[in-house]
Amino acid sequence: MNGNLRVAIVHDYLNQMGGAERVVSVLHRMFPQAPIYTTVADRNKLLPELKDADIRTTWMQKIPGILKRYKHFFWLYPFAVRFLNLQGYDLVISSSSAYSKGVVVKGKTVHICYCHTPMRFAWDFSTYMEGSEISAIQKWLAKWAMLPLRIWDKTTSLKIHHMIANSTVVQHRIESCYGRKAEVIFPPVDVSRFQISDADPGDYFLVVSRLVSYKRIDLAVEACTKIGKPLIIIGEGPDRKRLESLAGPTVTFMGRLPDDQVAYYMQHCRGFLFPGIEDFGITPLEANASGRPVVAFKGGGALDTIVPGVNGIFFDLQTADSLATALMDMDQTSWDPLTIRNHAEQFSVSIFIRTLFQYIDNNRKEFNNL
Repeated sequence: MNGNLRVAIVHDYLNQMGGAERVVSVLHRMFPQAPIYTTVADRNKLLPELKDADIRTTWMQKIPGILKRYKHFFWLYPFAVRFLNLQGYDLVISSSSAYSKGVVVKGKTVHICYCHTPMRFAWDFSTYMEGSEISAIQKWLAKWAMLPLRIWDKTTSLKIHHMIANSTVVQHRIESCYGRKAEVIFPPVDVSRFQISDADPGDYFLVVSRLVSYKRIDLAVEACTKIGKPLIIIGEGPDRKRLESLAGPTVTFMGRLPDDQVAYYMQHCRGFLFPGIEDFGITPLEANASGRPVVAFKGGGALDTIVPGVNGIFFDLQTADSLATALMDMDQTSWDPLTIRNHAEQFSVSIFIRTLFQYIDNNRKEFNNL
């Protein structure tokens, strides 16, 4: 591939640290000279890998309170990304679960979209607004504004040269929502941050997650309370108070912890619980990189990452009883930490980088100027 390739990276917004932002940090590693365009950025919440990046925001950065109430300005983002100046680049890579895929490229510039999911606000309104502190009237008005946003989302998707999905379930959503094909490239998991412990595992199950209702942490709380198993929950969010009200004495809420402490709890847990439906789900693979098995709901991105009996097991119904049964089944299964770790390494950062570079190289004949 041409080493003088002029590349730009585009992301929806850089005001939180999640799986999508970790993808951006790896893209930055792949193309360190590429500027990162985004609508708004919170410099205090950037991943360490992005501290030195050339980050360029839009005029939305100047809106008072935008970093705290960024969801409220959903109708402005299409205008903001449309006027990003991406002239002079050979390749634009958008990392998108919302708006960044709507950027305008001209001439011979090629646009590859790495899609985490089609825009939740347009296609799954209730999930997107989860935990948002706005009035019922505001939600009603926002819901009616969904239709033109959905039209915009589908229209802009047709202008992208190549779409990559981060999982099989997202691949299916892209086909359903946009009517187009996408190749799957799994997102990068930094397995090097995690190690297998020489000590025997502890007696507790573990959840690491933002505490919002659609993550279904309530199932883990209720299941462990019902069967009297210790559960440690790491993370914060608007659903914490409700979850605490459901919890029995065996459930402990730790709040947000530093990465090294999270890694410690993953190394020593009895098993990692993943009861929600996610686009992909990086945390289960982080637990696997620590040699620990996962108990996951049989849906979403977990279908791509969990091999029953190898690195975890599924429960079939999103109920506390179904999860409780799976927890007891897990105790009757023999787990090999090294086998579990080897499975996680299939999703490593190095494999993501190699696969994406290969994808670009394979399509170079279509890219007139690469």
